[in-house]
Order: sequence, then C-alpha cells, then structure tokens
Amino acid sequence: MDLCVRCGAIPSVRAMDLLERRRRSRTVPAHRRSSVVPLPLTRPGGARRLRVLVVTESFLPQVNGVTNSVRRVLEHLAAEGHEAELIAPTGPATYAGFPVTHARGANLPFYADFRIGLETRRRLRATMERFRPDVVHIASPATLGYQAARAARSLGIPTVAIYQTDLVGFADRYAIPGGARAMESLTRRIHLGVDRTLAPSSASIQQLDRLGIDAVARWPRGVDQVLFEPARRDEAFHAELAPHGELLVGYVGRLAPEKELELLTHVGRLPGVRLVLVGGGPEEERLRALLPDAAFLGVLHSVELARAYATLDVFVHTGRHETYCQSAQEALASGVPVVAPRAGGPIDVVDDTVAGYLYEPGDAGELVAHVERLLTQPVLRRRMSQAARASVRDRTWQAVNELLVSHYLDVSAPAVSRRRAG
Repeated sequence: MDLCVRCGAIPSVRAMDLLERRRRSRTVPAHRRSSVVPLPLTRPGGARRLRVLVVTESFLPQVNGVTNSVRRVLEHLAAEGHEAELIAPTGPATYAGFPVTHARGANLPFYADFRIGLETRRRLRATMERFRPDVVHIASPATLGYQAARAARSLGIPTVAIYQTDLVGFADRYAIPGGARAMESLTRRIHLGVDRTLAPSSASIQQLDRLGIDAVARWPRGVDQVLFEPARRDEAFHAELAPHGELLVGYVGRLAPEKELELLTHVGRLPGVRLVLVGGGPEEERLRALLPDAAFLGVLHSVELARAYATLDVFVHTGRHETYCQSAQEALASGVPVVAPRAGGPIDVVDDTVAGYLYEPGDAGELVAHVERLLTQPVLRRRMSQAARASVRDRTWQAVNELLVSHYLDVSAPAVSRRRAG
C-alpha cells in the first residue's frame, strides 16, 4: 500500500519497487491508484553535500514564478555549501556564485517576451558528464526540460522535476490548434520519465493524477517574510495613487491572456476604487485601453515591489490556471486580504473567509461582491489583514528548500551507493 508523504509514512521496499517499475513504464494503466512518494525520516548520509544541476526553461531577466523559485533554490544551495550549476536560455554568467550555461533557445511567436530552451540532448549530456551531478533539478519542464530528463536518464543520473506551469491550460488559453492535446502528451512524457515530480499544490497533484502521472509529492513555495511585510505600507504612496481617497485594489504578475485580467473591468466600476497593476507582458496595451483609469506601475523588484504590495487595500488575482499563485502569497505576507479563483494553487494558498475570499473562476459577479464587501467593511478588512500575515508565518523559503534537499537526497541515495560500491 502506497502511503502519503504528508503523513510521514514509508511504504515497504517491495511497494517502492513496484512503484518504480510502474513509473518507468511508457504506458499508463487503465485502472490505478495515485501514488505519492514518501520522504525518508532521516537524511541518507547525514549532512552530505550535493552536486546539483538545475535546468530551467525560464530565468533572468524574465520575472515570473519559475525564475523566482529557481533563484531561491540556488541561493539556498549556496548558503548550505552544496555545489550547483544552472542551464537556462537566458541569464547572467553566474548566479549565487554558480556558473550559468546558456542553452540554445527561441522566442515564442505569440509571446515574444518568453524564451524557451531548444538545447540538444548531446550538449546536455556533455554538461552532465563534465559536472557529474548527484541529481538534476528540472524546473517547470517543457522543451529544454524534456531533453534534460532524457539525457540524465541515459546517464543514470537521478532527476527531480518541478511541476510549476500548467502547459495544458496555457495552450488552451492561447487557442493553439491541437495545443492542449500536445501539451498533455508532453507533460506525460516528461513526468513519467523522471524519478520524482514535485507539485506545488493539491490541485496540481490532482491534475497530474488525471493525466496518469503518479509518484508525485507536494513541494510548496516559500515567501520572504522580511521583504514582504505590512510595515512596508507607504501612506504617501497610497495618497499619490489615490488622490481622491480611493481604496486601492491591485494585481501583481504577468499581463498575459491566461491571467484573465479583463475581469478587472468589473472591479474598476466599483465606486471609490482605483485599480493598480504591477507587471508587464503582451496584454499591457489592451489592458491600458480596457482600464484607462488604472495605475500601471510596470515591473517592480525588491523593496519597490514589497512597498507596492503592502500599500494595497485588497489584492485580486483572476487567472484560473495557477499551479501555486506566489503573488497571492506575497500579498498575504504583506498583510493584504486576497480575492482569488477557487481553482489551482489559491485553494491551498488563501484561507477562504479568513485571510480573503475564493470565487468561482470567471464569475465576475462573485469577484466583485467579495471585493466590495472588503472595501465597505473596514473592520472586516483589518481583521483579514491580520489573518493574512499569520496564515503564511510557517511558509519560509528556508523550510521549503530544506524539504527540497530532502527529496534530492532521497532520489540520489541509490546512485551514490552504487558509485561508492563501484
């Protein structure tokens, strides 16, 4: 019987062997039970230092959830004394003291700001043979991640894939002919070919289960609670954005079709509201026309971004295809109540009716009703603001990345034992 990682239970060796053979199969059984990979109760080899090759489809200067989580992982590995290298389509020559190898890539024709990796398996194998990693971390795999997984498998190197982008939902939203089916197939091929998949939310695990992908564990996202905090609220900045005493309702993230930001037009009609949008993307021009009275602050970083979050009165997210919704979590850390769809990551991130509200995806009426309730009831808003900060108190990057390293150690232990025996 396969048991849940969140329960801390470990299945028998025979069950793990069966799980391994099943995962290696290229076909999905017609009748199966979802398996969630357990973590060891103790780390193999104690405080063993690892060599980690991180492969990502997205990195600086792109600013998105994948880039941010990869940066946090590299920073943690550096702080803990591990060795790492990064392969990415873009980025600086080094990050956190680790070298960055630039993969070949191309811009998406319908999203020029997003570059995907198109590296060959031969070149990826060469990097792996030179660096000799204990584990390959594949962040939000698509084209580059698929090749990396196959290269690592051919060399017998353990792999951990991070499911972070809903490729199927992405293809649906951009109306790519045959795209959803192709992305379903790609997602299966990738995640059935790795040693472990880590998904950020219960909804993501269920989505992968529906695609026939088991051997999945939950790995959430942390939040920088020093950077994102209520004390960064700036009343002068609030007055600048709302000169007539309006309340600020804001969104932070990519301005892209899959975010369904046209729903904000309904929020913008509420009296005494000023919309604030932080971010950039292909939809910016269209949204400026739809929301002529909104404040568009562009892409912000670090303290400026934290100030923008904390100065909002209510945070709104509109997209239904978020595997986690890190921006909602950063808003909560900033003491801002969140209104988000009852779908995907927000289900786990937002404590409904306590730190904010969840609404039926695409339901403009329910979205507006929740926002209006928060704006017209200041006592409720203050109570939810306090609950928002408290709800993320245990979600630190340190704790989250320690969990990630435990997964690394678990999947790499058999390979390390084989090398030592040889």
